[in-house]
Amino acid sequence: MNEYDVKNEVSDKYSLRGRVFSKIREDILSGKYKEHEELKEVAIGEEMGVSRTPVREAFRQLELEGLIQIIPNRGAYVTGISAKDVRDIYMIRSRLEGLCARWATANITKEQLDEMEENVYLAEFHAGKGHLDQITELDNRFHHIMYEACNSKMLEHLLVDYHQYVQRVRQKTLSTVNRSTESNKEHRALMEAIKAGNADLAEKLAHEHMIKAYNNMVKNGLLDATGNSSGDESMDHPEIED
Repeated sequence: MNEYDVKNEVSDKYSLRGRVFSKIREDILSGKYKEHEELKEVAIGEEMGVSRTPVREAFRQLELEGLIQIIPNRGAYVTGISAKDVRDIYMIRSRLEGLCARWATANITKEQLDEMEENVYLAEFHAGKGHLDQITELDNRFHHIMYEACNSKMLEHLLVDYHQYVQRVRQKTLSTVNRSTESNKEHRALMEAIKAGNADLAEKLAHEHMIKAYNNMVKNGLLDATGNSSGDESMDHPEIED
């Protein structure tokens, strides 16, 4: 069976549409489809082994998410993620990751904490070797461990979605050993706060980590990566409000 032959995996119409939507969205966010590129129903349907109907339904959902624009009598075109979108996502993530860290402090298991500690140690090792691909993978996993540890499916789902939205831009702007080293120091401090059960500090550090990550993206090509060069997109470090 073709890797993308989702039609044979599930017969339910809603599940089929959902799988088609998820695959196209993943392809847009990963950069397979470029900004302003036309998405063709027939070609995508053939690639995924489905009819045009679930593809058309997925297009409508993607338009609602702002990832494509459907122009009547012309077609569907990728709009992508703008610099403002990224800024908004990081502002939201800074608050949600702070909440996630707070809840993780109360709910993290020994196994999750052990994995988090190992993650930090491995990231330090690979940073010393300049292994950027491994560092990026470990960085992603660190955040996912924390999402899982918060013990909230709703919050985890939101954060995973936001994380995926900016993944392609992060890969373009964060691939430097210097930032990776600083980021891992921030991970270590966050891990130690969670380990110590200090919820206030964990929330503060997680919030600040997102702000620093965003500001680094601005310094290292966010506007170029998103094709947006208007305005100063850097953020201040607002205090966490109770």
